[in-house]
Amino acid sequence: MDEKTREAVHTHEHEHHDHAHHEHGHTHEHSGHVHDHEHHHDHDCCGHDHVHGDACGCGHDHEHHHDHDCCGHDHAHGDTCGCGHDHNHEQAPEEARKELITLSIGAVLLVAGLLLRSFYTANPMWGTVVLLAAFLVVAGEIAVQAVRNIKNGNIFGESFLMTIAGIGAVLIGEIPEGVLVFLLYRLGEYLQTKAVSSSRKSISALLDVRPDHANLLENGEARAVEARDVPVGASILVRAGEKVPLDGVVVSGASQLDTAALTGESMPRDIGPGKSVMAGCINLTGALELRVEKSFGESTASKILEMVEHASEKKAASEKFITRFARVYTPIVCLAAAVVAVVPPLAGLMTWRDSVYSALGFLVVSCPCALVISVPLSFFAGIGRASREGILVKGGNHLETLAEAEVVAFDKTGTLTEGRFTLAKCVPAPGISQEKLLELAALAESRSNHPIARSILAAAGDVAVDTITGAQENAGHGVSVTAGGRHILAGKADYLTELGISVPRLDTGAATAVHVALDGVYQGAVLLRDAPKSDAASAIKQLKELGVRRTAMLSGDTRQAVEETGRELNLDDAIGELLPQDKLTELEKLRSGLSSKGKLLYAGDGINDTPVLAAADIGIAMGGLGADAAIETADVVIMGDEPRKIASGIRIARRTTRIAAENIVFSIVVKVLVMLLLVLGQVELWAAVFADVGVCMICILNTLRINRK
Repeated sequence: MDEKTREAVHTHEHEHHDHAHHEHGHTHEHSGHVHDHEHHHDHDCCGHDHVHGDACGCGHDHEHHHDHDCCGHDHAHGDTCGCGHDHNHEQAPEEARKELITLSIGAVLLVAGLLLRSFYTANPMWGTVVLLAAFLVVAGEIAVQAVRNIKNGNIFGESFLMTIAGIGAVLIGEIPEGVLVFLLYRLGEYLQTKAVSSSRKSISALLDVRPDHANLLENGEARAVEARDVPVGASILVRAGEKVPLDGVVVSGASQLDTAALTGESMPRDIGPGKSVMAGCINLTGALELRVEKSFGESTASKILEMVEHASEKKAASEKFITRFARVYTPIVCLAAAVVAVVPPLAGLMTWRDSVYSALGFLVVSCPCALVISVPLSFFAGIGRASREGILVKGGNHLETLAEAEVVAFDKTGTLTEGRFTLAKCVPAPGISQEKLLELAALAESRSNHPIARSILAAAGDVAVDTITGAQENAGHGVSVTAGGRHILAGKADYLTELGISVPRLDTGAATAVHVALDGVYQGAVLLRDAPKSDAASAIKQLKELGVRRTAMLSGDTRQAVEETGRELNLDDAIGELLPQDKLTELEKLRSGLSSKGKLLYAGDGINDTPVLAAADIGIAMGGLGADAAIETADVVIMGDEPRKIASGIRIARRTTRIAAENIVFSIVVKVLVMLLLVLGQVELWAAVFADVGVCMICILNTLRINRK
């Protein structure tokens, strides 16, 4: 492969970063309810310093400076890869045109030389001269590159191997074979360049969601400015049809947002005043005025792009194998070529001409380009495909872990459930209407910022809060207000009982009860429940269809609530009232059910269970819209908050690892077969060229299947 090939998909080998995962699972008690809140774990994304500015695997510009050694030689992008060959699949249009012209001239001269040899037998020298000219045209640039590589210490560069093979063919009188070797090689390189470049561009286009300009509002006028220059707190205008340039909150206007680029969801999302909006979404209908909440570099879209850019730096085990394999493969094959050239003639088994011819084929076959290009490209394509569906994977190593998932454990609140309470039902006292009970509860909770209070207010609608003249909150127990001269209490049963109010025994099941009293008289209870997400049951079903052995829910919520949710979702285990250290114990019990290659996944919406997430083989964050902390820290981030996407991620991961394995097996088998046939004298040099660039091209095309639905 030429000296530019590898940069297109080159991945650097890093030590896996240390997780400093932490969840917080503190319990809020208020108005008689207990619920979990979970936020996410931190860890160092890469663990290496990078200076961005060059081109990485994601199609965005960065410059990577690394001092590590992946192939036994220090190198940077644009240098040699682990196989000792030079690669880069980025060609400028003028370079592509130049290559086509060179190939065309070489092909015309080859045909002309063969015709002169065939039909101008009186003086065959002219045909030989034209063939040599063809050889110089197609081989000259590669030979110069070979000399340059040798000076740089890269003896086994592919340009050197091809040059030796071509010159060797000429010296034994097979000039047309020598020309054909270079023609096929350069044609294969050209086609590979197109295939890899096309793949990179299609993946990069899917990830390039961040607009560069914003409409800054000043004195009621919109002015186009660079998005990076807009300060936090400023107001911007997003017109219908435009991308949202920065994370913000809607100040005015109503519209629908297309979040597909970030979450993979095709259904538009309704948006209005007070709602959070992520950069990269497309405003579909009405104009919106946003108050900027985060700077350009801290926006969700920026963090997604940064995460995907770093994803190529964390190699999967298959990629590491290829790097190690390439270190020894080429020198061994070159040594084998020398043996094939010398031993058979000395043993009287072949003529010198035939043995040298076979040895030249060995040199052509020796490059493992199909492996060092297609395998990293497979994992990059898999990461890109997952990103299209709103599943952000931080490296090929995590993609392999997903593919081997056997046990998946979940947090409850915000992961499998909505993470917010909704009205289950009202249980009024005799003589009290449900509407009156709900109104009283809403009045009582109207001065509280607790999630339960917000849920009751949302269920009640408009209430006359202007009648409230006093309010007092007893954190973790209940609230007391005076409205229209009447005293209202709302909270736990114990809270009302302590104040001398008789509260009847009520079977609330898994729901949270908020008991209400008016002027010392019990009015009834409002029951609230954190309901499962609409796709939670489907997510569990899909995981089991994929062969996941066990699904579990580990939560700090009440045992009754957790067990009821577990039965509703058909989970294998549902364990409640767990402290972080208890979750770790339960996780280790789940690990005991893994096979030797199986992996344990833990999914949460955030939070402080550091030991649990550190103990799991991979942490999956239910990122949600605007959850930038999860985007920064998780191994895998589910952008749309849908648990069913975990199954989609596993499915994509398995397809990716299967295709990478197919490429490895196909490439090695074809190369070994061609080598044997060369030794037996059954094939010519063109077959050796096919075993190099042809196989590489087929593997690249196979890799593109990852992007298919």
